[in-house]
Formats: sequence, C-alpha cells, structure tokens
Amino acid sequence: MASLLKRTLCATFAIASLVSATPVPAIFERQSGNDTVNLSACPGYKASNVQTSGTGLTASLSLAGIACNAGGTDLTDLTLTVEYQTDQRLHVKIQDAGNQVYQVPSSVFGRPPSSDGGSASTSDLEFKHVDEPFSSSVVRRSNGDVLFDSSAASLVFETQYLRLRTSLPPSPSLYGLGETTDPFMLNTTNYTRTIWNRDAYLVPPGTNLYGDHPVYFDNRDANGTHGVFILNSGGQNIIIDDTNGQYLEYNIIGGVLDFYFLAGPSPVQVAQQDSEVVGKSAVMPYWGFGFHQCRYGMQDVYEAAEVVANYSLANIPVGNDVDGYRLHVPQAGLHAGPGQVSAALDEAVGGLSPRVHRYGGPCGSIPALTYFKDYPPFNNGVDDHAFLTTANGSVYKGVVWPGITAFPDTGVNIDALWIDMNEASNFCVWPCADPEGQALSMGDPPRPPAIRLGPPRPITGFPADFQPQCKAEVTFNVNASTFYGENIAVFGSAVTIGGGNNIMNAVTLSANNYPIWSATINMPANTTVTYQYVRAEPDGSYFYEAKNRSLATRGCGSTLSTHDTITTSSPPGSSKVKRIDSESLAEGMSLEKRQSSGNEIGLPGHDLINPPYTINNAAGSLSNKTLDTNLIHYSGYAVYDTHNLYGAMMSETSRLAMQSRRPGLRPMVITRSTFAGSGRQVGHWLGDNSADWFHYLISISELLEFGAFFQIPMVGSDVCGYAGMTNDLLCARWATLGAFSPFFRNHEASGEPPHEFYRWPLIAQAARNAIEFRYQLLDYIYTAFYDQGQTGTPTVQPMFFHYPEDKQTNSLGFQAARRPTSTSPTTSYTHNTVRGNASWVTLADVPYTSIPLYYKSGSIVTLRANIANTTAELRKQNFDVVIAPGLNGSAAGKPYLDDGVSIQQAATSYITSTYDRSGTFAMTGSFGYDAGVSITSITVLGSGSGNASAAGAYDKVVQTRSTRTQTSIPLTRPHSVQLRGGGVRTLCSALR
Repeated sequence: MASLLKRTLCATFAIASLVSATPVPAIFERQSGNDTVNLSACPGYKASNVQTSGTGLTASLSLAGIACNAGGTDLTDLTLTVEYQTDQRLHVKIQDAGNQVYQVPSSVFGRPPSSDGGSASTSDLEFKHVDEPFSSSVVRRSNGDVLFDSSAASLVFETQYLRLRTSLPPSPSLYGLGETTDPFMLNTTNYTRTIWNRDAYLVPPGTNLYGDHPVYFDNRDANGTHGVFILNSGGQNIIIDDTNGQYLEYNIIGGVLDFYFLAGPSPVQVAQQDSEVVGKSAVMPYWGFGFHQCRYGMQDVYEAAEVVANYSLANIPVGNDVDGYRLHVPQAGLHAGPGQVSAALDEAVGGLSPRVHRYGGPCGSIPALTYFKDYPPFNNGVDDHAFLTTANGSVYKGVVWPGITAFPDTGVNIDALWIDMNEASNFCVWPCADPEGQALSMGDPPRPPAIRLGPPRPITGFPADFQPQCKAEVTFNVNASTFYGENIAVFGSAVTIGGGNNIMNAVTLSANNYPIWSATINMPANTTVTYQYVRAEPDGSYFYEAKNRSLATRGCGSTLSTHDTITTSSPPGSSKVKRIDSESLAEGMSLEKRQSSGNEIGLPGHDLINPPYTINNAAGSLSNKTLDTNLIHYSGYAVYDTHNLYGAMMSETSRLAMQSRRPGLRPMVITRSTFAGSGRQVGHWLGDNSADWFHYLISISELLEFGAFFQIPMVGSDVCGYAGMTNDLLCARWATLGAFSPFFRNHEASGEPPHEFYRWPLIAQAARNAIEFRYQLLDYIYTAFYDQGQTGTPTVQPMFFHYPEDKQTNSLGFQAARRPTSTSPTTSYTHNTVRGNASWVTLADVPYTSIPLYYKSGSIVTLRANIANTTAELRKQNFDVVIAPGLNGSAAGKPYLDDGVSIQQAATSYITSTYDRSGTFAMTGSFGYDAGVSITSITVLGSGSGNASAAGAYDKVVQTRSTRTQTSIPLTRPHSVQLRGGGVRTLCSALR
C-alpha cells in the first residue's frame, strides 16, 4: 500500500517520512470536568480604581458577592496589571493584593522587560475590559478579531484554585499546551489537557507527560496567528470544549494568572515573540549534532567499545552513549577513542548507578551518590542542607534505580550530561511510608553484571587496555534448592565477584539447569581465590556459608570448573546483612518563611497533599510516584507549587556547573523533564517510547511542538524505540526519519534484543544513507539552530507555518497516513521539480533505505562535499552549494560558521548567499571565521525547458535538468560568479 504525502511537503525544512503505522486516533478524549468543586455560585469580581497610562493600566479587583469557596478560600482583593511591553506583546497579570500567593521565582524564569517600546496607541493588540462583573478581552487592532475573551465565565481566584475561561471561534486550530503525544492540532470537543510533570513510561496519549509548557498557538487563517502563554507552574486541567459555545478554560491549583499575549500575525512571528518571553534557545556544540548511540544496561566499557568498533566496520558514523550500571573503566579512561563523553545522571542521590553517554567514541562511567551515612558526597549534601526534608527535618527518602534515594534541593572528564528521571520520578508509591521495603521488593538497586577483566575478542581501533587480557575463566556450579524469589550468588576475594568487601558486586548465578546454579566468570590468572555461595532473599537480606572455599587459577586462557553443594538452606537463619536504619539524618528548616507577608512564596494553611480541586494526573494523587507535595524547599517554597520546575532547575543548574568546570566551552545537557524556557540551557529527548509504528509517527509531531512552540529545538526521540522488540522495517524507517531530528540517538531499554544499526543489513544501509545526508546537511541544520538562538525562528517548522492560510495544512503534524510495503532497493536523488495546488499525491514503492526529501524553492543550501566518521573530520571537508530557484528565478541562503565549541566566539562568519534569474551567484555578509575550506561546486536545480511550464499544474512532477559547476570559492571574503552553461565567470571577488 502506498503512502500519501502532502504536495506542499516540499515547502518545509525537508523532513518527510513514509510510515507503517497502526492508525493514529484523531481524538483522544479526556475527562473534561471536575466534580470536586461547584462553581455555579461563584460571584466573580468587580473592577475599581482603574488607572490608565500610555503603556498600560492598573486596577483593583474585589469579590463581587458571597464567596463560593469552591476550591479553597476566595481571595477578596486582587490587582490587575496590564503592560503593552512591545507593540506585539501584551502582558496581563491578575494576582492577590497582598503579594503573598506563590509566583514562579524570577531567579528561575526571568521576565522580559515590562516596557520595551510598546504603547497602548500603537500596539497590534488592544486590551479591553468590563468593570462589573469584571471581564477582559484582547483584540487584534488591524481587523478587530477578538483573540481572548474572559466574559465566557466568571473569574474564580481562590487559595488553591483558579478558573479563567476564554471564548473561541467555532472549531479553532489550536496547538501546544504540552508535553503530549496527543494529535498535533488539539481536539476542541470534550478535551482536557493536564499539566503535571510525571514519569510517563511509554508516553501514553491522553495523559500528562514529562514537561510543562502552557502556551498555545491559535491559527485563524487569513485573520492571522496569535499565541497565549501563562506563566504558572501549578498543576492544571486546561479544558477545551464546544458545549454552549467554543471555549478554552484554565483550571489551576495555585499561583496567579500571569498572561503574555503574542500578536504574530504569522506563526513564525508568534514563535519569535514567544522566544522573547521564555528565552532564546542555547546554541549547542557542533559535535552534538552527530549521531548518538545508547543502550541501557551494557555490561561494561568493553561492550561499549565493541559497539563503536562495529559501527566503524559497518561504515556508519557514530557516537557512543552508554547507559549501564557500575561500568568497569580500564586505565585508558573515558577518552580512549575519538569523540566526546557525556554522563547520564538521575535526579536522585542514591547508590552507585553510573549511566554513561558517549558521543564519537568509547565510553566510561561516573558514580552517582548513595544514601549511606559513610558516603562522603551524601554527608556533604546533608551538611550543606542540599536535600529536600520532611516537616520534622529529616531527609526525605524515595526509591529510584539506586534504591533508597535523597533528592537534591535544587571529577570526571565529560563533555555533556543526559539527565533522566527528573520530574522527579520516585518509584515509591505514596505515602511511601517504607521506602527501604519498597526498594527491596522492587530489586533496586539491580545487581550489576559480573566484572570482566577484558573483552572476549580483539576490538579494532582501540588501545591495549581494551584488548583481551591475561585472565583465567572459572565456571562456578553449585547445587542449591531455593524457593521462588530466592537467588544464589557467588561472593569472594576476586574483584570480579565482589572483592571480598562489597556484597552488591557478588555475581548472581543462572538457574537454567536448576537445581544447579552456574556462571562463567573472569578471574585473575595464577591466583588463589576464596569464595562462598550466598543466598539472596527477596526482602534484601543475605545468608552466608559458615566458611569460605578456595581455588587456584592457572595461566592465561585457562579454564576451571567447580562442582559444589551449598551448605546453607532456606528459610532464613540469623546471618543477615545489616540494613540502613530509618533515623533522621539531617536537620530541616521551619515553615516560617512560607508564612511571611508579601514575598510571593505562598499562602499558609493549604492542603498540600489533597487540594480541593483534583487535576487528571495519570499517576493518581499529586504525590504518587514523585516527591511529596508538602515538602518544603530550603527557600520556603512548597513542592506543591514548584513540582513542575524541579527537572528544569536540575538540568539548568547542571549546565551552569559544567560551564564552571569547562570554562568557555558550550555544554550539552539533554533532559527528560522540562518547563517553559528550558531551551535557554538544555535540550530534550522525548522519553521512554515504544518500538512500534505509532511512536515512530508521533515523534514527528513532538519534534515540531518542542522546536516550534516550546523553543526547545535540540529534541529527538529514542530511534527504533526504547521499550519492546523492534524489527528491521520499523528500525530502517526510523533511522531515516531520526536523521532529520536535531538530536539523533538510537537508544533502547535493558533486557531487549540490541538494535544498533549495524545488526541488520537493511537497517545498516538505511542508516548509512540517512547519516550520510545528515552529515552533508549538518551545517545547514547548525545554521538554522544558530538562527533560532538569535531570533526564535524555529529550526524545524510545521507546514502551517509556511501556509497559514491553507486550512489543509493546519492538522499536518506528520507527513504520512498509510502503511508502506515497499522493499525496493534504494534510489538516487532525482532533483526533479515538484509543484502542486495543495492536493494529495501518492509516492509509491518508497524503499525502506531512503526517505522523500525536498529542497524548498527559493533556497540555497550549503552541503559538505564529503562526509566523515566524526564531526571533527567533517568540519575539514569542502562545501557544495545547491540552488533551488523559486518561480521568479531567485534564491537565497545564509550559512553560519564558527569554531563549533566556544560560548564566546573569537570570530564568526555569517554569509548571505543569493542567486538571481540572470544566473548570478553572490556572497556577502561577515567573513570573520576562516574555516579552511571552500566551495567546490554549485548545482542549480530545475534549470531547463520544463521549469516554467509546471506553474499551475495539478500536482505535477516536472522532469527537469540540473546544472553543476565545478569551482573553487573561498569562504573568507565576498564573491560573485556568473553561472553559464556549466562554466563560471567571476564578476567580483573583494579582498579582505
């Protein structure tokens, strides 16, 4: 069956994909109401003391009747502040008169200037209001279109509940309000979008996910596009419904109503204006745009090194990003091969849980922290009051991968960080009265695999420490009867079986030949080893044998087997490992800070665990599987208010720490949990998806949402799927799609069959093709990314950004609809001209090893002439230029060049390339950075007799010829050439 593509596909950045998918539901319904509050009696407010100025107004709002106290206590006195901050941005804020109610701290989210050239008389937006009952509206001055109108329902402002409703036109085209895997264009009937960050395994649609981005874009076709952003970190149900008229309604469990209205009128301009509020995205290092490889649960660095070597042997450029436990690092260290190292970091401080990210070469590990009193990093955190504490002052304990964990209150040589689990995720079910017991019952921390003393075979391209070492092998066999849940481990003096002092490094034996338990383990050669068999109980206790056994290994490569019988028996005796106790380990702070006046920290007397209004949190209660919401930060803020900020603050603080450790170099931090403005510091991966066609498909919409609506352009999915078993067709298609995400990573869960690209011929070929073109395009992507950091113009844009008046593009969140069945061999790029009239066109038999890719007419794209296995080598390659003239015969492009790693650049080049219908190609702009390369060819597409005849044709593919001209043009000065019949005539070449 063929796949359908929108003809206008050629107008976007060039991402197009054919998908094999289970059908994606057009609508995911959610509970649209909440029966925990009764709003019918709420009186609203009336305005008084209205003061206007040339740049805005202020007013007092007082309760207009008897308090309804539906979701807390009605606040009787509020203030209204309206600021025309620019002529395209209007700020409207409603807060308590006493300035006590929690607001997002300015240290976390910096506000834009309150006055930046805007005025009430010249603004594109007009603020209007009615005094009693108070309501307000925002109107587009140019056409009178009402963009926001709160008269749809009375304003409710209570201690733990806010309600504000705006009417909307029928069947609006709305986008944003993330994070979500729901359809790209929001459902507008009986739909609730819940915002409360959570660990959302398999990112299910219809639920709240990892991030909080309360901004929506409203595209009204010829009337323009506008945006609405509310700065509030509280839990929210945002209801969109058409019962008794179309509306959007905010239902928030705290904070204030702090709105920014963005005039547009184009979608790109709304994105640019939003970037002025949430902040410009951070420029990432050039190497960060290379391909990343990760697999959770790799045994050790030798396995990671083999992955890197196998990619090289398959001629697939790669970085390596390892995610495992307690990796044994040889003396050669983390930078034994080419590329960069990044460590993965969970949000909680717990047992040794190294998870390592690697870009461009082999990998290593760093330890996390532990919750034991004899562990210095934990002790230092206690001394510095660095951990969240309970009301009685004790350190709050939860459960994550390391087992018992403490949560921070907001030496290894690494280049980047990948931060996981920072919603914050907590495996402990609320009220988490026994975290130790829950950790034990879940097997956290998981037991690491046996340490190997070297790889089992030579690893091409790696130093001696990564080659097979002199070692012996011992196969331990022990006859042991057990009950369900009980395991047998071998523990002894050799480093590979615990080193005699760390029971957590004992090796669990296999019961495949029960009652014989067995494992083959590396041992030092020519050494006497003492050992014993340990019963590992389901409750976390251990039973030891009364005395040790011993064996003597022989020379290099020798083997030895034991045939033992265990001397202990079930059920338990008295030889148990002593567990950590539950005593309080730190002093906390009092709650007085939260109860002081005028500090925007929060009102006293809240029910911080079970508020009167219940949001639709898919995890259940607010505190379930996360931090208790009644915890108080050292600064006095309650987690109830700051929950959605936790991950963003952790990742942003990590970036600043990396900058301090590596002065002058751009850090790269990838985080799972985000908040509005996170893109200023970090990137985001789309979480723990599944290896299926739905998650492949929805990743396109998520990419567009984060890059275009949320200003987090460094984003991508776990290519080929994190959980579940992938297949060669899915993984091949996903490899070609993922190559056009800014963040491109193959990643999967522990325990699944490995799916590195080189393991199947079809996937390997698809990956080679996709990565080859990605690396050719890397400077084009890097330039677009730089532009977004400067202007807010999205790197990757939805179709309606280019065609906002074409209703057929409004819902295009991905470019695919039917399952493809082609297995044809790969085809070359045709360079044919594609034109149409916004109708659908069928692309039949698209092979799994390629992806439909288009140049937008009117563009000049600068490509690397050759690729390389590392981004460092790629930067040494010359450029080819491809020109795709528009119907008027002209085209333009802007390549940006710098050193790729420095925060402050000593020199840059930002070159404006143009082409006109006379055939003149010219370069102007700044030429400060000498990249040491030149332009070696120029290709003009669509030059031929068929070029003009396609105008107005019905979705026609025009067979046209391209001309390619060999040249040598330096990128160090302005230049101009006339392109004629395959030759080049220099018109102007200015000296520096």
